Amino acid sequence: MNFQFQYKEFLFLLSALVVFALLFFFLLRWKKRTIKKIGDNRLVQQLIKNFSPRLFTGKFILFSLAFALGVIAVANLREPGSAQNISRKGIDVVIALDVSKSMLATDLSPNRLERAKQMILKLMDQMPNDRIALVLFAGKAYMQMPLTIDHGAAAIFVSSASPDAIPAQGTVFTDALQMSARVFNTKEGRFKSVILISDGEDHDEDALKTAESISQQGIMVCTVGIGSPEGSQIPDSATKDYKRDALGNIVISKLNEDELKQIAQKTNGIYVHYESSDQTINELMQQLSQVEKKAFTDVSLLNYTSYYMWFAGLMFMLLVLEFILPERKRKIV
Repeated sequence: MNFQFQYKEFLFLLSALVVFALLFFFLLRWKKRTIKKIGDNRLVQQLIKNFSPRLFTGKFILFSLAFALGVIAVANLREPGSAQNISRKGIDVVIALDVSKSMLATDLSPNRLERAKQMILKLMDQMPNDRIALVLFAGKAYMQMPLTIDHGAAAIFVSSASPDAIPAQGTVFTDALQMSARVFNTKEGRFKSVILISDGEDHDEDALKTAESISQQGIMVCTVGIGSPEGSQIPDSATKDYKRDALGNIVISKLNEDELKQIAQKTNGIYVHYESSDQTINELMQQLSQVEKKAFTDVSLLNYTSYYMWFAGLMFMLLVLEFILPERKRKIV
């Protein structure tokens, strides 16, 4: 038997059991101190004679067990079944998408970000055997989706990408490149590519050093510049006007190609200026076709037997039992 948890990250919640135990211990101490402060010990014992410390402790144990079972249910203990036709040949590609507010500029209709998302969705259609990850970045970078062959799920994440996903605004390539590099298996020196899509308005001096560093890890970065050198205004949904600077002047966001070209050059990739989806995709696919493909196992095609319902059922039963279990002793008639 090869049991595994699908969502291991939720198992850390089991550490809350230690907190529960400490709180329970302090509660018992508080009860004892309070009883001593009330007054005559015989009178107090007479008043609380029907209270059962064992039942009270039993209720706590039942609740703790139910919580532990709930965590295991959420983590989804499962067992892999038979594997058929799960070997695929492809490359690993991280798409790093700039979602800063400058990507809302309208020099491309309806705006730069929507055009970029449309291009990404078409690009994924051309890469059926490749694993894809999605990194969104602005002032910070976040991994929105790890490497997966499930392009349907990837399309949902791409479609929902917006500036609201990143609290810190701005454009920082360093974070985007470092986060993209962390997506890959560090033990492999090949098959790794990043497609970075941005209008190039970077405010970080270390981006080129970072590009050189990840290039030594065998990562090729292809960059896509989206926007126009002439630039355009940025709509501001909060003010129903265009974005303005501190002096009240309308901000014009312009495509900055220089740094995008240098990043691609330092990582043996190519720079593509977005003119149309088809043109951009053709150039990217030609470059990616030079990356050697590898066979990998697509775990999404494995048949799993999940046991979360058993744990969820036991949790529910324990909670019901804890609810109906009294803290008072039964009166013997």
